[in-house]
Amino acid sequence: MAPNGKNPWGQGPNKPSNTNHPTDQGRKSDIPDLDELLRKAKGNFNFGNQDGGEGKIILLGIGVVAALWLASGFYRVLPNENAVIQRFGELNRTQTQSGMGYHMPWPIETLTKVNVTEDRRLTIGFNDYGRGNSNARNDIPEESLMLTADANIVDIDVVVIWNIDNAHDYLFNIRAQEDTIKRVAESTTREVVGQTNLQPIITTGREQVSQRIKALTQETLDGYGSGIAIKQVLIQDATVHPDVTEAFDDVVAAGQDAERFQNEATIYKNDIIPKARGEAIRAIQEAQGYKESRTARAEGEAERFTQLYEAYAGGKDVTRQRIYIETMEEVLKDTDKTIIDQEGGSQGVVPYLPLNRQTQGAQ
Repeated sequence: MAPNGKNPWGQGPNKPSNTNHPTDQGRKSDIPDLDELLRKAKGNFNFGNQDGGEGKIILLGIGVVAALWLASGFYRVLPNENAVIQRFGELNRTQTQSGMGYHMPWPIETLTKVNVTEDRRLTIGFNDYGRGNSNARNDIPEESLMLTADANIVDIDVVVIWNIDNAHDYLFNIRAQEDTIKRVAESTTREVVGQTNLQPIITTGREQVSQRIKALTQETLDGYGSGIAIKQVLIQDATVHPDVTEAFDDVVAAGQDAERFQNEATIYKNDIIPKARGEAIRAIQEAQGYKESRTARAEGEAERFTQLYEAYAGGKDVTRQRIYIETMEEVLKDTDKTIIDQEGGSQGVVPYLPLNRQTQGAQ
């Protein structure tokens, strides 16, 4: 109340005041008196009293609350943890060493502890509720069915084991971390499967496929600065889709037949080629022998002719006579002949009756 007893928010100087009006009296009683309020507050806290008991208790309570608030900033980091500290929401520092630490209490600084040694596990193509129990699996066809390089469909289940390599990168560089890892791993799995034929995936090539998936997934996550390390990728199961099983069996049977035919052809080749080579060697040797024989014979005949020519050149009459005799001997040796030597005293041809021929004809 103003010292003059009037409302400090009263009428202006040109408006006359009517203290007897009932409305003005009601308005005056509703307005609080500031001096009265201050007196009541001072009385409640007893600031004017020398004891000051209740005031001290309040101050002590405020001090205890402040001490507890400050003490709430102490924390402990375990050997398998990193502590990430944010100041007003912004990354301030990361404690990687185990032990005690301190940060300003909330809302100035906030603390997030991250387990960086725990191996985490996610699945692609199925939900493994029983951790390896096949009866507890729930297949997810939209994840597990993939197209291979040879245009086949494979039903593949993959397990990815990962942990956190860098705590602040993991918290601040990617959002929805596990979902991101799963999407990247599924994408890289489809890429690797799409570049590989079906047969190695379902038989002996699983390890190579797993290693390629791991390397490509890690490369992609490193490009995001995710702070995640892929420890292992396991192909839990890889089978032919039931809708194409019959066709795949036919393909496998055809492949086995082709392999069998190829083996038979190889055996036949291994049998016939040595024989052909032996025949070729024998023919070559026979030809070589014939060549040497003909050559030797020709050389011998040429040598004999040369010797005959030399003998003829040394005594032409003798050689001519000898050649004539040898020739006649060669011609007449197989014929029946009668020789009449007129120079021996015969004066004419004596009639000759070939009795031996007639005897042979009669027989």
